[in-house]
Parts: sequence; C-alpha cells; structure tokens
Amino acid sequence: MTLTGAQIIMECLLEQGVDTIFGYPGGQIMPLYDALYDYTEDGRIRHILTSHEQGATHAADGYARSSGKVGVCFATSGPGATNTVTGIATAYMDSSPIVVITGQVSVAAIGRDSFQEVDIVGVTLPITKHSFALRDAADVGPAVREAFQIAKSGRPGPVLIDVPRDLFVARAEYKRETPLPVLAPPAVPRERIERLAAYINESERPVLYAGGGVNIADASAELTKLAQKAQIPVGTTLMCLGCFDRQDPLSLGIIGMHGQREANLAAHNCDLLIAAGARFSDRVTGDVSRFARGAKIVHIDVDQSEIGKNVDADYCIVGDVKEALAALIPKVKRADRKAWIAQVGSYVRAAPSGNRFDPAAVIGTVHAVFGDETIVATDVGQHQMWTAQQWPFRKPRRLITSGGLGTMGFGMGAAIGSKIANPGKRVVLFTGDGSFRMNCNELMTVSALGLSITVFVLKNHTLGMVRQWQKLFWRKRYSATDLPDVLDYVKFCGAVGLKGWEVDNTDDLKRAAEEARDSGKAAVIVCDVGTDENVWPIVPPGDSIDHQVMSE
Repeated sequence: MTLTGAQIIMECLLEQGVDTIFGYPGGQIMPLYDALYDYTEDGRIRHILTSHEQGATHAADGYARSSGKVGVCFATSGPGATNTVTGIATAYMDSSPIVVITGQVSVAAIGRDSFQEVDIVGVTLPITKHSFALRDAADVGPAVREAFQIAKSGRPGPVLIDVPRDLFVARAEYKRETPLPVLAPPAVPRERIERLAAYINESERPVLYAGGGVNIADASAELTKLAQKAQIPVGTTLMCLGCFDRQDPLSLGIIGMHGQREANLAAHNCDLLIAAGARFSDRVTGDVSRFARGAKIVHIDVDQSEIGKNVDADYCIVGDVKEALAALIPKVKRADRKAWIAQVGSYVRAAPSGNRFDPAAVIGTVHAVFGDETIVATDVGQHQMWTAQQWPFRKPRRLITSGGLGTMGFGMGAAIGSKIANPGKRVVLFTGDGSFRMNCNELMTVSALGLSITVFVLKNHTLGMVRQWQKLFWRKRYSATDLPDVLDYVKFCGAVGLKGWEVDNTDDLKRAAEEARDSGKAAVIVCDVGTDENVWPIVPPGDSIDHQVMSE
C-alpha cells in the first residue's frame, strides 16, 4: 500500500512493538504528530508529552533501562533537536538503546540557514551508534527498522533518524515486515573459556569486577552462579548494582572513587581480576598504573574496542557476557576460599552509628518503607553516591542512574520513563536541591499523568559534590556552590497539584513516606540533611584506589 512517510514511521514503530513514545511537537515534525493522532486516538500507541525535549529523551532512556526495551523519543528541528543532545549523550555513555526521531526543514531548504535548521546529525555524530539523514521517502521504513536493529545489537546505544518535513508528507510504498533480528555478537571461543577456567581454579585470591554489560546482557543469574560456585567475591560498578545481590556474603559493593573499602582493597590485593562487561572507567581504576597491579587481569566484553583501551588485559574474551559466564560455570571447580574471604572481610569498617538525620538515615528509612522491589532513579551528585552505597540493591534494573556522563537533571525524566514502563512497581527518585532545580519542570508531567512517583530531595543548600571537592582539594574556596534558599517546596508542589513535605527528622520522614506510598499519588519529600555532609570514602583524583580517605 502507499502511505505518507509519517504513516510509514508509525507503522514501523508498531512492527517493533512500540507502545509508548516520549516527545514534544513543533513545526517541522508536525506532520508526524498529525499521523500520530490516529494511533493515540485508537489506543495503539501512547504519547507522553513532557515539559522539555531533554526530559523526553531522559524518559525514553529510563524506559529502556528499566524494561530492556528500546525507548523512543520525538523532537522537532532546531532547538527541539538540540535539546535532546544531553539525553542522547547520556544514553550513549551508558549503552542504553533509544531511537530519537527528529524533524528537519524540507530537503530544498537544507543548508540555507533556514528557520530552525540545525545539522543535528553532525551535532550528535560522536554520541550515537548510528545516524540517518534521510532524503527520500522510500528510505523512511528501512531506516526505522535498521535503527531498532542497531540500537539493540551488540553493545546497545542511541540511534538518531533526522527526517525532513517534506518526507513526512511524501508518499511511498509500505509493506508490513517482521523486525530485523538482533545481530549476534561474536561466538565465545570455547578454548579461551577453558583457559580462563584454569586461571580461576588456580587462583587463590580472585575477584569478579562486574560492569553495566552484565545488566545489559541479563547475565545476573550467571554472574551469581559463577561467584557462588567458585566462592569469588564480587565488586560492581555503579551501572551493575543489583546484578549481584548486595546482601549476598560475597558482595563487596561498588569499586572505585566512592567504593566500599572492602571492594577497593579486594581489587587491589587480588591475584586474578575478572572484568565482566566493565570498561575500566577512571572513576573505578584511579591511578591506572597502580590498579590491581599484582593481579592477572582478564577482560570479558562484547565490544572489541574496550579491550586494552583503559587497562592492559593479560587475557581477554570478546563476546556476549551472558554466554561467557554461562560457559565458565561448569568448567570452574567448587571452592571455599575461606582464607581469601576472611581477608576480604577484615577490610570491612562498620559505619558509625548514631541518631543523626543524615543521608544514611534518610535512605535507610525510605528503603524500609518502600522495599526491595522499588525502582530507584537518581540524579547526579552526592545523593547519587549515598544511594549507591546505602540502598541494598538486590535485583537488576532497579537502579536507574547516569553513570558515564554524570548528568544532573537526568532523574525526573528517567523516573517518568521507568514508571511508564513498569506501572505496577513503586518508583522513587533521590535527587539533590541542585539537580531538582534542573528538572522540576517535569513535575508538571508527573502531575498531569497521575504518576505515583515519590521524590526525595536531599537538601543541603549547596552543590554538594562540587563543594566537597572545593573543601578537600581547593582550599575551601567555595566558589558559586551555595544555593539561595528561595524555593518553598511545599508551595511549589501544591502549585502543580502535588503533595509536598519538608522534614528534618526520621520520624517525620517515615510518616511522610508511608503516606506518600499508600496514597498512590506523586509526592515530594524534602529532607534537610545539612550542608557539611560529605561522601565517604573518597579516593583523591589520580590516586590509587587503596588510598581512600575515610572521613575528615
């Protein structure tokens, strides 16, 4: 049949199983929104109108991370398209599969500095897996189908499709097709599995260093079976939290700058470090020359380009992490490694106890009220690290956070996308008062949609992480970090139809959290934790990860 380019896009999205689109309309993409009208009216597709295109992109990203599906975002040309850039970069750094479809000026107007014309393909080329700059209506359908294949295959990531306005209205042949298959990664060489199993069996002090690739590959069960059979302690990156039960005795928590002491010292003192789906970020390794310097380093990753990029590996396996871990399980011997596990246990330092209303008390209280099944979104800053350290993540896809790019303002959109993808699950957002200022406009989206998201603002009256670095490394020269207390949160929430609380003690926090949970409605609870709360431990930038500062 013959359809318009806009109708072809909508039909191709249905082919891919898309049921939700996040976006914001505008001039050049208006024909696509006109076609969308028929699909939303009959309930085939739901469109989520956010307050800003960046929020829409983060929402598509949160939808993808929490569900394992591809998130979809629409934006118009010019400023609409450029407003998606931070969201695209965030998805790219964390390997999150999203497809962003932008409108563009008509083909004849391209290159003429036309109204709201931006070369968005050129702008985003370094932060996408692939980009399509379409010039013919016949290419619309194939581009959408290929975009989904690319976004999902191998190491996932964002794909951009830029569509000139006249292609939306031009007609082309359309025939329904089944989705293109996800391209299989390289097969894991069995002889290399045999060698790695031998390394593990011979090791006295092994550590599994698990990254976001374990989460993406749905390899949590295989990671757990391998660790438990061979009794290997597991340290994770921020992006892998929940893939190994934090309450398992073998769990070390996160490795790196703000990692648990036992995780960092185990990585520093091990004789075999098995990196699975991790990219050896500078926030994990610290001084690369001193990272796990006494260990044989093994790197398992689906992306060949990651091998040797940041840390020289003694041995590598390129292929699907899930397949590699599954192949290892029958090859490794059961072991107790009691001496090594006892040594690792000796690294643990108990957190100081007390009755202060501090970040640990806030996060512990919220966890007690909301429970393990909760999806936890965060913005970026001190509250993000406190959440990573304190919340006992027990299952994958429960933490939705910006790791690689560290995007302040990510959390509200991500929470919206997570709730849309998982309507039956509780969703909470931990944010700081700095991040809240960047995305509080999306509270109008939350209110308009009736989404039961509970937002916890860890209010410290400052840009906390920046201030902490100024305190520790810049001679306490607090430049442009203190935030003026001009916002009445309760009134602000009331203005957008939401309930708000400001609390400064655990009892009031618990009551407010329970009321918010039981109401089935969105709420904002502001917790005043004080300006001088810092994230401990911290590895000073450029230092070795075994040199952690534990307190002031």
